[in-house]
Amino acid sequence: MHLNYYFIRQLTNALRPTLLGLQAITAFSQNKDELILGFAGQDKEVYVRAQLSSHFTSLSFPSDFRRARANSVKLMQEMQGQTVQEVVQHLNERSFYLSLSNNYILLFKLFGNRSNIVLYKQKEAVELFQHKFAADAELAPLQMDRQLQQNFEAFAAANGNLRKIYPTFGDLPPLYLEKQNYSTASLEAKWEMVQNMLEVLESPDAYYIIRLEGKLRLSLLPMGDILHTYSDPIEAQNSYTRLYLSETGFERQYEQAKQQLERKRHVTQTVMDQSAKKLQELRHDRSYSQTADVLMANLTNIPPRATEVTLYDFYTDQSRTYKLKQTESPQKAAERVYRKAKNQHVEVKQLEEKVERKLEELIVLEDALQSLAEVQDYKQLKLYLRDYNHLLGSKQQEQQQIPFRVFESEGFKILVGKSARNNDELTQRHTYKEDIWLHAKDVSGSHVIIKHQAGKTVPATVLEKAAKLAAFYSKRKSDSLCPVMYTPKKWVRKPKGSAPGAVVVEREQVMLVQPENPFASSAK
Repeated sequence: MHLNYYFIRQLTNALRPTLLGLQAITAFSQNKDELILGFAGQDKEVYVRAQLSSHFTSLSFPSDFRRARANSVKLMQEMQGQTVQEVVQHLNERSFYLSLSNNYILLFKLFGNRSNIVLYKQKEAVELFQHKFAADAELAPLQMDRQLQQNFEAFAAANGNLRKIYPTFGDLPPLYLEKQNYSTASLEAKWEMVQNMLEVLESPDAYYIIRLEGKLRLSLLPMGDILHTYSDPIEAQNSYTRLYLSETGFERQYEQAKQQLERKRHVTQTVMDQSAKKLQELRHDRSYSQTADVLMANLTNIPPRATEVTLYDFYTDQSRTYKLKQTESPQKAAERVYRKAKNQHVEVKQLEEKVERKLEELIVLEDALQSLAEVQDYKQLKLYLRDYNHLLGSKQQEQQQIPFRVFESEGFKILVGKSARNNDELTQRHTYKEDIWLHAKDVSGSHVIIKHQAGKTVPATVLEKAAKLAAFYSKRKSDSLCPVMYTPKKWVRKPKGSAPGAVVVEREQVMLVQPENPFASSAK
């Protein structure tokens, strides 16, 4: 009911003694769909913060307001210095206006997603805040009262239909009446129920912030789950706006972050799969030299200026479709592919690096999504958005170093920290309680993680390879044998204020391995 006629009437009654005699001192916008109005007198300042977006419209009244130095636009300069002479509520309408000196009028039209604020002088529109509602320039603020027949005769003629007689009720009053079995009552009983409710709406005892059907609402009627109760409409409006924006802001920002991460994960997975497929073709199935051989063997079978041709591939014993350039003869195409074959090893290496890099990025994005799933409230979300800003920002911001190397064995991913600080980030941000954590015993070295897979036990062969990596990326790299401790991540904690990479392991097992990189061909 924060945009309900009956609440706006209470709000304007409270604003009248607050604003009368004050001068307009500022009007500016620093966010889309938000207008800040400032009024001041000898001993006080009053601000009105109007939020007029398509999904939420509200007024609030902060005690002070710090204007941003950048991205701030001055508006309605013509009314600066004018004095508030009256606050006028339109009858049966969700709008009111401030009557200012020198024939200026500031109209507040609070029509949900069509809300606007318009400045007039001598009945002519001077400036609209929301230019998309150009027709608002034709409104006549002095003539916007709406006369309604609301006596018993009209009520009876409408057979107690609330929408016809009381269109200003909105949705909460009918729900309130229905709790009292309004629909089954006699016409006379309905009329009495409406009159009793009107007494509350026109002179409320309190203002309630409630939750009804899962939604946060401001109400003049005690209904739903009452969360907060206020005696002042301005205080109630401020609190409701703050709570609503906090709650919906959490939901909106959470979903935006989730969608961004899922989209980036999808793109990363697609690029990795395409690169891996191309790598497979170059290594095994369709090398450039084989393609060139097939083209050369079929020079007379390729039509001139063809852009695509299907030929028998004697290497795979099946037909294949080949892409060609229209401006290139088949022989020239084969020569070009032969030249590419000479550099095939370079492309293979580049694709190997690309696949590995995308795998690293994919793990980072999956860990970020897992961390987001654990966020429960707005405070946690703010910290999350700060910590993961590099993933949610621009492409330039994303290009920070991945803190670990990635290896893969028998379907299990093994992560190896690249430095002491990277060890911290790996263990604290990319590792979860069921992951296996490994480290060379009693010496400095990389943290190593075997990522947990639900329903699967880490094979001894994978554990041994991870242990060898932990030994290889440690100060015991040159030893013949190295003790490596391993334990579920839940038994590893980082003491507050400890050095980068330093942790305390509460339970551990130890195995002896030879320091080596069993993935030497794919290591960075």
